[in-house]
Amino acid sequence: FQDQAMMKTMSGGNCNLNVPAKNSYRMVVLGASRVGKSSIVSRFLNGRFEDQYTPTIEDFHRKVYNIRGDMYQLDILDTSGNHPFPAMRRLSILTGDVFILVFSLDNRESFDEVKRLQKQILEVKSCLKNKTKESADLPMVICGNKNDHSEVFRKVRTDEGENLVSSDENCAYFEVSAKKNTNVDEMFYVLFSMAKLPHEMSPSLHRKISIQYGDSFQQKSFRMRRFKDMGAYGMISPFARRPSVNSDLKYIKSKVLREGQSREREKCTIQ
Repeated sequence: FQDQAMMKTMSGGNCNLNVPAKNSYRMVVLGASRVGKSSIVSRFLNGRFEDQYTPTIEDFHRKVYNIRGDMYQLDILDTSGNHPFPAMRRLSILTGDVFILVFSLDNRESFDEVKRLQKQILEVKSCLKNKTKESADLPMVICGNKNDHSEVFRKVRTDEGENLVSSDENCAYFEVSAKKNTNVDEMFYVLFSMAKLPHEMSPSLHRKISIQYGDSFQQKSFRMRRFKDMGAYGMISPFARRPSVNSDLKYIKSKVLREGQSREREKCTIQ
């Protein structure tokens, strides 16, 4: 995230992909532990589901797209369910552009955590919006995972999840199964639509390209014979690293100062 006059560069293998800052976005995935956040991210990135549970501290992924000749970049922040550093979680919210809040349909406490997270996101982003005078909407999906489990184990009713999004047209509710890959594609399609991003960024609407094609990936003339009818391609960067905390702080500061706000005015506290 840099000033819009600059270009972002992604290094992957032997290629450098330049993506306009205006086409670069960060998706933040939040929720309690063991609700399936990483499983949903895995489905999005590679279409796989891992049975073995590994606690997430914080994972960072990057996917770049060539959609009808235009380059896009999506950074994905898969956060820890334990939130050991509240200031880091707040910073993740401040730098996020689109959000996925995940709970498990068989765990009432995880649903309560999503309600707290939704409130925190709205408060934090409202503070930033007031300082930058931005009018952008806040695309968010609330995701009840594990709908493949028997109804006997359900602890959260569908209408309770729907009530969380009923008053916000930029917030949607889905019940999904990362394990069975149920409603996952539909959820991402709606999220990107709310964010006014190309719907081809959804997992099933573009062709997956290997990093070996990175050198030609960004060219507007990029057309491989067997992909010529798609016009939309996606590639995961295997070497992407999360921007430093210092970089994120500078990004937030530049957004505030770029709008001509006084340095002496009250800051959005990161705590």
